Amino acid sequence: MLTAFIPHTGRWAESAAKKAPQPARVRTFAFEYKTTVRNLPPGAKAVDLWLPVPHSDKSQTISDLKIQSPHPYEVVKAQYNNQMLHLKVMNPSAEPFTVSVRFQAARREHLNLAVAPKSAAAATKNTEAGDPNMARWLEPDRLVPLDGKIKQWANEVVSQANAHTDLEKAQAIYNHVVSTVKYDKTGQGWGRGDIYYACDARRGNCTDFHAVFIGYCRALGIPARFSIGFPLPPERGTGEVKGYHCWAEFYTRETGWVPIDASEAAKNPAQRTYFFGAHDENRVELTRGRDLTLAPRQQGAPLNYFVYPYAEVDGQPFTSLEQNFYYQDLKLPPSKRK
Repeated sequence: MLTAFIPHTGRWAESAAKKAPQPARVRTFAFEYKTTVRNLPPGAKAVDLWLPVPHSDKSQTISDLKIQSPHPYEVVKAQYNNQMLHLKVMNPSAEPFTVSVRFQAARREHLNLAVAPKSAAAATKNTEAGDPNMARWLEPDRLVPLDGKIKQWANEVVSQANAHTDLEKAQAIYNHVVSTVKYDKTGQGWGRGDIYYACDARRGNCTDFHAVFIGYCRALGIPARFSIGFPLPPERGTGEVKGYHCWAEFYTRETGWVPIDASEAAKNPAQRTYFFGAHDENRVELTRGRDLTLAPRQQGAPLNYFVYPYAEVDGQPFTSLEQNFYYQDLKLPPSKRK
């Protein structure tokens, strides 16, 4: 069945006979997050270490959490319902130490059926309770200001697209970002989610794509929020994950929260339509939001985002950390089973 988005309606038109909807996909896997602290300075009085710990929500169920640490730790809640491990070692030795977080995840394909093509999945809405942080998702981030220039650029995008409703405006912003920003991790400046860098260079990684999308939406009064975690390759199996991935959602009264993934759409043009209204199941979320205060509160500045471990020695940021991330699918297709 072919579908097309109709401007001014926020709906999809079907140009062929309806097919039976397919159930939303679910991926079940084990994940290990391992961090080693090295090269502690002689005479250090205290080292604090924080690691993100995923929690269950509308799109994922986390179970069988197991933590291995040579030092006492606590798992605590922080902003935006984020969860994290914290440990504090007084008068630490210079010897390296390793902390491992293992868990199982059932990650569900997140589809907003008010936006996505109706053939995409069975008609079971992936809903959530009201977000208590709605006002925050209209505010600026440190690297995503909502100044006059950003508002001007956002208005130009929606004006050129003749977009009027919030859904049409978000669609126009998504199309603009996917069409004009290149996924390119060369040079310097990318990866920080700096909206001015992204708008100037027109390239970057997922953080930069979604800085533009979120900033433009918020500048027009459309709540938008940021999530970060790890991607899994589509092929089922076992492997190491080399880096993070982030994505976004926006909100309208008519649709609720709508998932988008502008950087994946830019990398995979055939999925451009899919990723406006959907997040696939090949990911796991660790935290939400930017400019984060940890729990207990770090002495350094708020974190731009929190997906890699963060440490402080005697209250100062400490970066001699080594991290590795591994996944293993728990339900493999017959061809992959041994």
